[in-house]
This record gives sequence, structure tokens and C-alpha cells, in this order.
Amino acid sequence: MTPGTAGGPSAPPLPAIPREALRPALELYLDLHAHPEPSGAEHRTADRFAAELARHGCAVTLGVGGHGVVGVLRGGPGPTVLLRAELDALPVTERTGLPYASTVPGVMHACGHDLHLAAVAGAAGELARMRDRWRGTVLLVGQPAEETLTGARAMLDDGLYDRFGTPDLALAQHTAPLPAGTVAHATPGTPLMSGSVTLDVVIHGRGGHAGTPHLTADPVLAAAAAVVRLQSVVSRETAPSEQAVLTVGALRAGESANITPDRAELKLSIRAFTDETLTRTRRAAERVIRAESEASACPRPPEFAETSRSHPLTPDSRATARLTDVHQQVLGPHRVLHTPPTTATEDFSRYGSGGVPLAYWLLGVTGARAWREARAGGPPVPPNHAPGFAPDVRTALPAGIAALTSAALHALEEASP
Repeated sequence: MTPGTAGGPSAPPLPAIPREALRPALELYLDLHAHPEPSGAEHRTADRFAAELARHGCAVTLGVGGHGVVGVLRGGPGPTVLLRAELDALPVTERTGLPYASTVPGVMHACGHDLHLAAVAGAAGELARMRDRWRGTVLLVGQPAEETLTGARAMLDDGLYDRFGTPDLALAQHTAPLPAGTVAHATPGTPLMSGSVTLDVVIHGRGGHAGTPHLTADPVLAAAAAVVRLQSVVSRETAPSEQAVLTVGALRAGESANITPDRAELKLSIRAFTDETLTRTRRAAERVIRAESEASACPRPPEFAETSRSHPLTPDSRATARLTDVHQQVLGPHRVLHTPPTTATEDFSRYGSGGVPLAYWLLGVTGARAWREARAGGPPVPPNHAPGFAPDVRTALPAGIAALTSAALHALEEASP
């Protein structure tokens, strides 16, 4: 990612967000951060977000695709623009020391979804305040279960577009360890995020006494060998010019040192920038695991379950070019960056169903002091999913509200008579 001079002395001031829009959005962020809920359990978060949308005059529907929230802001005949944020937090224990840190043991908003929700709520307030400037419909979506890559599909399967209208443009943004107050767009026509496949694997062994290994088929050994061998799928089976990532994020087996268990479980994450590479890498991973299982004389073949899949996220070229210009006008050219593709992944690509154009950008959240210290060789900036992830909300939130509001206004005004 190209930092440029973002946040430096020559950077223009951020656009002023009226206090009546910023204060409730900030209060929403602080409340959500202190009360995170994991994927599939976003009861309180959904209610809190829905109440904020209703306060801005939206017609709100709860329970879409699980705990999904849809707010509708109508401004007469015209285009439909969708703004999406995510409800769920992560199974991470927070270590930020913030006074508003998570009060839920083992759960934290370590990916910025609380900031996304606050920015969408703030944009809803701004769009409601400026309703005389646009015509059309704004859909404000709080999506559950993004971290498991199942929430977008669940909302669409529950009739999101059939019930509320197919958007002419869908917008979203995501926090990133860039200077707070900046946004970063992909080069038009190139992917911004990879697609992914998540696999749960069970290797079946034959358990027994640790002192008589010859009477067992050790699934721990088979799993350990598979973990090592799987690294060759990228290093030796993927062209150097083709990006792919294969990570074994979990290996679980056994309970006691003197017992050989009868099964071992693996969780794999595969990421790539084309669906073809994802499929090929998955097949190679399954081949390696089957071979190691057979090499360890396991009594039956391993089992594979695909728990999630997302497609690569490539924002619409025309929308990206237009909104890059819009954001430069609103935030200033020094605060609008360009980013290469990232192997982070998410399920926003599903909102492109039926040819809906997507616009998506990264939102910087790193405070000026932390950014300067990291560039000078100090502590690295905690990335997303880290226990120390702590956005500079007082700078990032106004930028997030401004980025969403200006993007939605541009799309609505451009198509309005």
C-alpha cells in the first residue's frame, strides 16, 4: 500500500461532520466495541444498529438472513444504493488497554466491524439530513456472520433484493492499518481482495496405548506430516507469478500423553485471486492429506467439509474510478491512496449477484503517532485480527462517514433528474 504523504503537514483537514451526526455515531462505536458478539449471535448488536437507523427515519426490518438488519431511506423515484456493514466480532481476547475495551471474555471487535457500523449509521444521518439533494432509495444493511463468510449469502437467500429492491450500486469499506483519515482504492479492474475456501478435515486413525504404537494407526503423525507437506502446494505447485496462500489454522488431536487418539482434526484456509486457483489448490490439499493418511495406514480415508467459500472481490472499474475522484474532492488528494490486492477475504462479492456493480475501499485507522513510530523502526502497527487492534476512531470515523456519504450522494445525484 502506498502511504504517500497521508496525515502529513500538507494533508488537508478532514471534512467537518456536524456534531449531531458524529456524536451519536461515536457513541454507537464505543458501545459496540465494549459489547462485541460473535458470528451468529449478534442479537444486541443488531438491535442497537437498528435503533440508530430508526432514529434517522429509516424503515427498519430485523431478522433478515439470521440477525441481519435492513434500513430503508426513501427519497422518491430514482436509483437504489446499498451501504453495507458487518455485525459480528472475533474470538480474540482484547489487549488494548482502552477504557472502552471489550467486556466480553474472549470476544473482540478486532476487525473494525464496530467502526463500519458506526460509519454507516453516521452516513444514514447525513443522507437523511441532505434528502433535498437526492432522489432514490438508500438501503442500509447490517450483515451478520461475515467472519464465517456465510452472512451475505444468508441475507440474499432470505430475499434481500426481492424484498427491498436490487441496488444499482453496492458500497462498503473496511478498516486497514493505514494512516487514519485516509482511504485506499484498488487500481480499476484489479482485485482488491482474494477469494477463499475454508476446509474442515478429519483424519481417522486407530487409537490405543502410547506404549504400543505398533498396534495403532497414529492420526497425529499423519496430521503433522500433512501440515508440513501442505506447504509444498504453494511453493512447488503454484506458479511464482500466481498468488495463493494455504494456512493450517488449527490442529486438534487427543487428550492425554499416554493415549494415541483415533482422530485428528485440521482447519485449512486457502486464498487466491481466481476461482480456478482456489479449486486447484483445494484439490492439491486434499490429495496431500489423503496420501499422508494412507502412508500412516489409517483405517479409512479422511473426511473433508467445505465450511465457507468466497469469490475474489474485484470492485467495478467505472465506480472505482469515479469514487476515487469523489473521495479526492471530499478528503483531499493526499488522503486517497492506491492499494495492491490483499489476501484478506470477505463475502461482499456476493452482493454483486445479478450484475450489481460493487464499490469497495479500505479505510485507514492508524493514529499519526503510531504510524510515525512504526515507520521509524518502533513497534509495528497491530493489524486486523490482532489483540492490540485499536483504531484511532476520532480521525477514522469522520473519514468513514464522509467517504460513504459522498459515494452514495454521487451515485444518487448522478442518476437523479
